[in-house]
Amino acid sequence: MAADIGIDLGTASILVYVKGKGVILKEPSVVAFDRDSNEVKAIGEEARLMLGRTPGNIVAIRPLRQGVISDYTVTEKMIKYFVQKALGRRTFKKPRISMCVPSGVTEVERKAVEEAAYAAGAREVQLIEEPVAAAIGAGIDISKPCGNMIVDIGGGTSDIAVISLGGTVVNTSIKLAGDDFDEAIVRYMRKKHNLLIGERTAEDIKIKIGTTYPLIDNEVIEVRGRNLVTGLPKTVKVTSAETEEALRETTGQIVEAVIGVLERTPPELSADILDRGIVLTGGGAMLRGLEEMIEERTGINTMTAEEPMQVVAIGTGQFVELMSARKE
Repeated sequence: MAADIGIDLGTASILVYVKGKGVILKEPSVVAFDRDSNEVKAIGEEARLMLGRTPGNIVAIRPLRQGVISDYTVTEKMIKYFVQKALGRRTFKKPRISMCVPSGVTEVERKAVEEAAYAAGAREVQLIEEPVAAAIGAGIDISKPCGNMIVDIGGGTSDIAVISLGGTVVNTSIKLAGDDFDEAIVRYMRKKHNLLIGERTAEDIKIKIGTTYPLIDNEVIEVRGRNLVTGLPKTVKVTSAETEEALRETTGQIVEAVIGVLERTPPELSADILDRGIVLTGGGAMLRGLEEMIEERTGINTMTAEEPMQVVAIGTGQFVELMSARKE
C-alpha cells in the first residue's frame, strides 16, 4: 500500500498530510548541523530550540528562504526525514508526494523542489500553487466559474490570488510575510528601546501581543535582551500599541498588494469577491487585526480560515487525493 502525502514546504514550518489521516506532522523547517563533520545534528523542533544558541561548530539554519530552496542538500535531507517520520520506516512502496510552491516561483525553483522530493524517495511528484492549495483546504469549491480571493500569508512569502474554475486568474506573490513581521519587531526594539533581541523573542512578542489594529485594551509583555548601550542584559516592558507601530509598514505593503490584485481582477469576478469576501490563510493570518485592516482599506468582508496554519497542507493532500481518484 503506497501512501499519498501532501507537504506544505514552508519557510517557517513544514506540515505533512497523509491520505486518510489528515495533518500528522507540523515542525519548524530548521536543520542543525555540525560544520566540522558535516553531519545533521537535529531537524525540526529540536533544531529550532538551538537557533541563536549554538557553539561555533554547530549551525542551526533554515534551508528555505522566502518560500524557495536556498540550501538544496539540507532541504533534501529534511524532506526525507519528515517523509520517513510521517510514514514510519516500513513502507514497501514509494509514496506519491504533492508539494505546494509560491505562485511566483521560477521554473528553476520548481525543478529544485521536484528534484528534492524525488531524491527524498517520491514515486511521483505533483506541484501545486499555494493559493490554490489554500482554497481547497479552506473548503472552497474552486472548480466552479466563480471568483474566490485567497490571501495566504506564510513565513517567507505572501501569495494573493483570485481563483476561478480551478486555476488562478490574477495573482501576485510578495516576499513579505511572518518572518518580516519578526524582523520589523527586532528593528523597532533596537531603535526605540536600544535593546537587541533574537528572532525567537521577536516571534514570541508577535504571537503574544502582536497586532496591526489598535486594541481596546493595551496588552503588556516583559522582554529580555541585550542593552546596546551598556552591553548588559536588560528587561523592557512592551505594549501591543508598540507592536502595531512596529508592524505598520510591513502589513501596509501586504494590504497594498491585495489592492493591486483587486485592481487587476475582471469585473465579473470582482462582483463575486464582493459577495463572498476575502479569505486569509497561512500562519501570518493569525496576526491580530489583519482582518479589520484589510476590510477597512478594501471595503470587502474579510475572514480567516479555520486552522489557517494547516489549510495549505490539507489542500495539498486533498489535491493528491483528487488526482489519484481521477486516475483510478
